[in-house]
Amino acid sequence: MSEVWIQPTGGALGADVHGVDLSKPVSEAAFRHIAAAWSEHLVLRFAGQRIDDHMLMQFSARFGPLDRVPIAAANFDRVDSGLTDDVREWVTVISSVVKDGKPVGGLGSYELVWHTDMSYNALPPRASLLYALEVPPDGGNTGFLNMFTAYETLAPELKRAVEGRTCIHDSSRNSAGELRKGFQRTLDVRRTPGAVHPLVRLHPMSKRKALFLGRRPGAYIHGLPVEESEALLDAVWAHATQEQFAWYQKWRGGDLVLWDNRCVMHRRDAFDESLRRLMHRTQIVGEPVLAG
Repeated sequence: MSEVWIQPTGGALGADVHGVDLSKPVSEAAFRHIAAAWSEHLVLRFAGQRIDDHMLMQFSARFGPLDRVPIAAANFDRVDSGLTDDVREWVTVISSVVKDGKPVGGLGSYELVWHTDMSYNALPPRASLLYALEVPPDGGNTGFLNMFTAYETLAPELKRAVEGRTCIHDSSRNSAGELRKGFQRTLDVRRTPGAVHPLVRLHPMSKRKALFLGRRPGAYIHGLPVEESEALLDAVWAHATQEQFAWYQKWRGGDLVLWDNRCVMHRRDAFDESLRRLMHRTQIVGEPVLAG
């Protein structure tokens, strides 16, 4: 294997990893280099890979135990999605492909809001890895936000306002804002279903503080009147989603992107629904969310 080297994107986060073929075992030395780059850049891209689901799972598991696919994702018809029985529990299909009138994966072709993967759970995944099998020639780009920098650049009054506060992360809707099966629309945000997490999260490895926002719809800051919660969340979200904190991945087939779900938010651009976009995702089991 050639020597691994890292090329930063030049943006607020993200770097390319060169000199590694993920279809082959990654040495301990190479993995240490990759892990250090991930800690520094938060998002890593491995371009031009040719891997199957077992290879994807094997590499993903170097970062920690694999997380099972979300229940909603497990309900899709996977016969034509390329998954076999031994991987369907661990690999999520993100797809716009329709077979015989049925989607073979989740989230379709529409725009997704800024979010943190599965933050509505008590232990949100620590990392997500997304591998591009088929991509449209345009659209469907994925944006990433650096929540370390977003926190560190908060105005002093906003830092004081979020300190020690906790927030509900809505479990009733997906990343596209659709109501999940089995849930009803909640009109009072104080009764939003989902996990409660600190607004400022301490990263267990770097010990840096990051905003931990999850999703904007349905969010509520405990202990505040609804109007004050809404105003504070609006101000924090307006700050955190500025383009100065973002970097966008323009997908090509064979790209594998790894991001730290503890300190990075992401979203996807919409694209032409007639075009095929097929991605396979793995996730790494999370740990308790530490207050910053």
